[in-house]
Amino acid sequence: MMIPVTNLRTGACFTDGKDLFLVLTYEHVKMGRGTATIRVKVKNLKSGATTEKSFISGAKVEEASLAKKEMQYLYKATNFVFMDPQTFEQIELSAEKIADSAPYLQEGMTVKILFHQEEPLTLELPIKMEFTVAETEPGIRGNSATNIFKDAVLSNGLKIKVPLFVKLGDRILVDTRTGEYEERVMK
Repeated sequence: MMIPVTNLRTGACFTDGKDLFLVLTYEHVKMGRGTATIRVKVKNLKSGATTEKSFISGAKVEEASLAKKEMQYLYKATNFVFMDPQTFEQIELSAEKIADSAPYLQEGMTVKILFHQEEPLTLELPIKMEFTVAETEPGIRGNSATNIFKDAVLSNGLKIKVPLFVKLGDRILVDTRTGEYEERVMK
C-alpha cells in the first residue's frame, strides 16, 4: 500500500527499491514559494546503516508491514541472543543490526523485536531507561547561571554528559534515542 511521505513519522517503516527503512526523525521544510520538502533520517533495516532521504511533499512510498514481538534479552555470544517467553524459541541478531541499541541491553530485560516476513531485523528499546552513575567527578559550586554539564560513566559503560548536581551512585533516566541525560530518579 502506498502512503504519502507526509505520514512518515518517527517509527514508521517503508520500502524504497529493495531496501527496508525505519524512520528515526521527520522534518517538514518549506522554503519561500517553492514546494515543501520532507526530510527524514532513516535506518536501513537490512544493513543497519543510517542515512537521510528527502522527498517532495506530494511523493508516496510503499508502506512496509512489520510485526513486533516482545522478547527477552539473554546474552551476547557472537551475536545477541533473545528468547520468546511464551515458546522459548531463541533468535540471534548481529551487532550490525542493533549497533545503537547494544549499550542499553541488560540481561533479562524485555524488548520488542521487529520482524519482516519472519526475519528478525532490529529491536525497539523503551524510550527511557534507568542507569546508575558509576563514575563522575564532584560538581563544582558557583557558576551555575547556565546549564553546565560534566562527563559521567554509567553502570553499562556508556559515557554521557550530566548536570553538575548528579553524584556518584545516583540513578538517572537516559533517553535511548539520543543517549542524553533526561532526569535524576528520586529514591
